[in-house]
Amino acid sequence: MTATSADHSSTAPPVGGGHPQRWLILGVICLAQLTVLLDNTVLNVAIPSLTAELDASTSDVQWMINAYSLVQSGLLLTAGNAADRYGRKKMLLIGLALFGVGSLAAGLAQSSAQLIAARAGMGVGGALLMTTTLAVVVQIFDEGERVKAIALWSTVSSLGFAAGPLIGGFMLDHFWWGAIFLVNIPVAVLGLAAVAALVPESKHKQGDRPDVLGAVLSTIGMTAIVYAIIAGPEHGWASGRVLAAAGLGAVVLGVFAVWELRTPHPMLDMHFFRNQRFVGAIAGAILVAFGMTGSLFLLTQHLQFVLGYGPLDAGLRTAPLALTIVVLNLTGVGARLLSKLGTPVTIALGMAMVAAGLAAIAVLGGAHGYGGMLLGLVVMGAGVAVSMPAMANAIMSAIPPEKAGVGAGINGTLGEFGNGLGVAVLGAVLNARFTSAVAVAGVTGVTAVSLPAALAAADGPADRARIADAFAASLETSQLVGAAAVLAGGLLAAVLLHRAERDRA
Repeated sequence: MTATSADHSSTAPPVGGGHPQRWLILGVICLAQLTVLLDNTVLNVAIPSLTAELDASTSDVQWMINAYSLVQSGLLLTAGNAADRYGRKKMLLIGLALFGVGSLAAGLAQSSAQLIAARAGMGVGGALLMTTTLAVVVQIFDEGERVKAIALWSTVSSLGFAAGPLIGGFMLDHFWWGAIFLVNIPVAVLGLAAVAALVPESKHKQGDRPDVLGAVLSTIGMTAIVYAIIAGPEHGWASGRVLAAAGLGAVVLGVFAVWELRTPHPMLDMHFFRNQRFVGAIAGAILVAFGMTGSLFLLTQHLQFVLGYGPLDAGLRTAPLALTIVVLNLTGVGARLLSKLGTPVTIALGMAMVAAGLAAIAVLGGAHGYGGMLLGLVVMGAGVAVSMPAMANAIMSAIPPEKAGVGAGINGTLGEFGNGLGVAVLGAVLNARFTSAVAVAGVTGVTAVSLPAALAAADGPADRARIADAFAASLETSQLVGAAAVLAGGLLAAVLLHRAERDRA
């Protein structure tokens, strides 16, 4: 059904249903989304191969990994605005094409510099895909099915998060390192053909001239903030480069906010932040990402350093978290709970489960090994499956449909911010607690804050045993801090959303 409306959408969903091919379209855009998400983690397992075959230094490898996430995160808001203004289908096609060409260049790279440049190009395509896929979901599904569709879209995020290292490991066992990028090309070609044939075009003309200054400021500000988050664990949070990047980002984003309030056609309407529903959903989204990523950062260390698993075995043992999210989202549990309980209660319930899972990992993981940890992973996954679709729907429904691309950009930006915040804060708690615990344990001459370095500096088996116990206790403290933060955030988000719904009623 085609219609021309005030928001300049060239195709609008039929009243009471949605686009007739909406589920097929959802499958196509989820496939594109999965490819983008896999490339966030797939390169980690290829580090030994890249070091050997490209003669890459440690700094080169860091930039190979970070160039992709840095460019992608910095451009999310700008990409979302471009999709709204120039057409979501058009930007989806451009994103797929850039991602495919970047993957080809990465797979055929002959030097570290070529691979870093190719990864940056893939990041541009990834930013366009991340924003337009969710915006298209909002456009083609009506309110009755939108929550279920967003839940399936969220499932792909969880699947990509868990499957990247496993798929990368499989490819490296059978092919050379470039194959982990070349496998993206058939997906990009299939996506281009399917999007061209199936996805309807929709856009919103926001004034005669684009907000070029807003786009430049948001890109510089977000890139600087994300760089500070990425560089913090490596260089230290008080280092000059991290503080300079964070300061630059904060100042530029402040200027961006002032500009967006004054320009007649802003790329991001700052009045969204007066909406309690929007702010409540934002608080929840950041803290779920905070808890999930921060806890996995701690969990992999627990599995390897405390329980003694190798990298692949440790990765496999974190899989129940993602599998629980996938199964519950595919069965529509979150959507059914949302229709029965409402948004505030659903988000409070989901985040309480995330917090309970984190606490179970902390308390039972030490006492009962992996068996106790498994229970915590399943409970945590159930909480993410319940809360994340409800929060994404709350964010998108608080923003006018004609600005769905900007809404998707905000959603993606918040996820990246929460991910970095989780690793930064819980990692800092771990290091501080470990340093003090080693001192309390009576181990002298050890000042290192990492477990391997501390063990290497220990004097005898008794000291090493005390250091290992101190590290396990420090992990438990950090995970409990994460659980408390997630629970507090869930209650705050629920209160804000409840007030917003009461005021609207």
